[in-house]
Amino acid sequence: MKILVVDDEQDICEILQYNLETEGFEVMTANSAEEALELPLQDYSLILLDVMMGEMSGFQMARRLKDDPATAHIPIIFITALDGEDNLVKGLNIGADDYIAKPLSMKEVKARVRAVIRRTAQSHPQHSDSTAHDNRIHYEGIVIDLNAKAVALDGNELVCTKLEFELLSFFLQHPDKVFSREDLIKNCWPHDVLVLDRTVDVNITRLRKKLGHYGKHIKTRVGYGYCFEK
Repeated sequence: MKILVVDDEQDICEILQYNLETEGFEVMTANSAEEALELPLQDYSLILLDVMMGEMSGFQMARRLKDDPATAHIPIIFITALDGEDNLVKGLNIGADDYIAKPLSMKEVKARVRAVIRRTAQSHPQHSDSTAHDNRIHYEGIVIDLNAKAVALDGNELVCTKLEFELLSFFLQHPDKVFSREDLIKNCWPHDVLVLDRTVDVNITRLRKKLGHYGKHIKTRVGYGYCFEK
């Protein structure tokens, strides 16, 4: 499994490369967003991305990746010295799967990487060709292909992060049922990653926006949580 580390500090790249390779990953590094964008990014299973870099920031690079259907599915973990909830929310709004603050703890980095990789594996189960056509969820103009991990909206591809895909799939598999934030965290987020209630709200808001007129079906039940109302 290939991981790309993008950081303008060569020492950090080397430390992350060494530690992740001891975990069995194939690791490549780049010292700028511009350098990283020259690589075949669709070949990577995870990107560790520094926020504060040269001319193009990690946030700007992440937006490019999430806007391109060929790379939108690749999980991103931001690594940054920036602190505060605003930066966390900004990263999540772009589509990050996790966020690690510097100075880095290699134990924490390994745990978070394993959590994202595990979630990726769980959300890409192996299916035989004979059952592939059966594994879809339909609601009006929304079609979710659980095998291909793809969403179509009124016949057009909807570019989603893995977390958005998990939330939408979970809602549509349990229509009209109210789930608390804790329920959503338990079923849609990696189990060993700390998730704030605010993080859930941000992702729900982002998903509603992406769904356009279908977003109104995701209802807020004040004091209880959220549901997808058919």
